[in-house]
Amino acid sequence: MGRADFIDGLKGGIPVGLATAPFGALFGALARDQGMSVGELTLMSSTVYAGASQMVGLDLFGHNVQAWLIVLSILAVNFRHVLYSAAIARYIRSFSLVEKFLTFFFLVDPQFAETIKRDESGKPVTFAWYIGSATMIYIPWVLASFVGGLLGSLIGDPRSIGLDILLPIYFLGIVIGFRKRDNFLPVVVASAAASAIAHRYIGSPWHVSIGALVGVAVAAFLPPVKANRKSDLARENHEV
Repeated sequence: MGRADFIDGLKGGIPVGLATAPFGALFGALARDQGMSVGELTLMSSTVYAGASQMVGLDLFGHNVQAWLIVLSILAVNFRHVLYSAAIARYIRSFSLVEKFLTFFFLVDPQFAETIKRDESGKPVTFAWYIGSATMIYIPWVLASFVGGLLGSLIGDPRSIGLDILLPIYFLGIVIGFRKRDNFLPVVVASAAASAIAHRYIGSPWHVSIGALVGVAVAAFLPPVKANRKSDLARENHEV
């Protein structure tokens, strides 16, 4: 079972890893543009392993911001991972302490999405599957960062050719992948509106966490659509 799940995870992680690789290359190119060496940016990708936070860190490094503010800003961006870990906690109760440590280290956005989708498909979220999927996302990210750092000088300013738009498009794709879930539209609209308002009046990167928290609050407040349908059906049967 463990080997089969691991191979299944590897196979499922391949397309995700290929899809995220361009963002790793983008980070590498941006990091080189900010003056980091290829070794430094590769080490950052392999140890920090948090795409959006790495981008935020780069932007702050380039403006000589104090270290505590950089840490606080990255914490604001990464706060969504607290929500991710809470959401998958029920799947990993049987994992050992070391397995949980590795699980949370590899818990990036696409890994979270794949974990939720696997559970919804009726398949067990085993550690073997999880680590197989995570491996195929992690390795391309680190390698792509390395290659992006090597070729960064050839690309020039990535923003000048629109490469910086890749990351928002990718995140939008992840969100759309959950479009069939209950109350998808009101949750997304509320989260997007709150994020936009926070970006306007508070600033980046706090709008990320604020948008996420508002989305969670709306999702918690609204009853599941399926539950409403069952309640209506039971009421109709009772009346009959």
